[in-house]
Amino acid sequence: MGNLPFEKVKRDVLVKREANTSPEYGKKPEERAAEERIQYSVVNIDKPRGPTSHQVSEYVQKIFGIDKAGHSGTLDPHVTGVLPIALGRGTRITQFLLTAGKEYVGIMHLHKEVPEKEIREAVAKFTGKLMQKVPLRSAVKRQVREREVYYFDILEIDGKDVLFKVGTQAGTYIRMICHDVGKYLKVGAHMSELRRTKAGMFDESTLITLQDLQDYFVYSKEGNDAKLRQALQPVELGVTHLPKVWVIDNTVDALCHGTQLAVPGICKYNTGIKEKDTVALMTLKDELVAVGNAAMSSEQIGKESKGIAVRPSAVFMQPGVYPRYKKI
Repeated sequence: MGNLPFEKVKRDVLVKREANTSPEYGKKPEERAAEERIQYSVVNIDKPRGPTSHQVSEYVQKIFGIDKAGHSGTLDPHVTGVLPIALGRGTRITQFLLTAGKEYVGIMHLHKEVPEKEIREAVAKFTGKLMQKVPLRSAVKRQVREREVYYFDILEIDGKDVLFKVGTQAGTYIRMICHDVGKYLKVGAHMSELRRTKAGMFDESTLITLQDLQDYFVYSKEGNDAKLRQALQPVELGVTHLPKVWVIDNTVDALCHGTQLAVPGICKYNTGIKEKDTVALMTLKDELVAVGNAAMSSEQIGKESKGIAVRPSAVFMQPGVYPRYKKI
């Protein structure tokens, strides 16, 4: 069985300079109270068949009475499964989840029976980079675009029904793949069922239904917030797939104001960073400060003593959590 691209990457952590973090500032993501998480977290909803992704997001918003909630990648109304929804200040994390890939399990119904060997040979043709035309019923501009299928595994064949698991780049239309496989086999085919099993690092192991989420919120107001805290996962999980750079305490607040990260502010960094890569900037307590574009590779960060290493593009931490910047 295949893995999404980020699941195959192993990164080491290198120390640029020794530093400690003060317990007076910030807190580890897992230590955030339920009240904080309601305004800054991700909940992995088990989307039911019927409502749109937007409607599910709106319902989550209403449960908590918050101003903002956003989902990562639209699921058709008839598709079920993993739908990460970011809350409050964490909504911007969804744009970075899109680069982590998606996984689905579905049933492709062939219009005529085909020998298993031919089905497997056909499916093998639909991995790698494919050109897809956006379907008529779509929220995006209808045009031909390139998408990548990372793996396409057949789990079971029962007559005309083919149970499959597929890992793809975000924005890949599984319905179109099923149609194209049928066309390749010259018998026709359509997707009869589909369930998303992964959206980046969010998978079925942390799913929660809308009803359970509502119940947990009620329990929390009655003084028992354990289940709600478990359901509202740290925003930091949304950058699991990104390479990271950890910064010293007195650099954090400057980054919160949009300042570029210079080499002296770096404490640790991942190997494998290339120039222009999207990287996550973290505190030494593993809090997400910002996401930005690398101006240096890992090798350059290791060698240089000055210069801009990362240019933030999206800031997540609010100013004032850490002390004001001091020149080093």
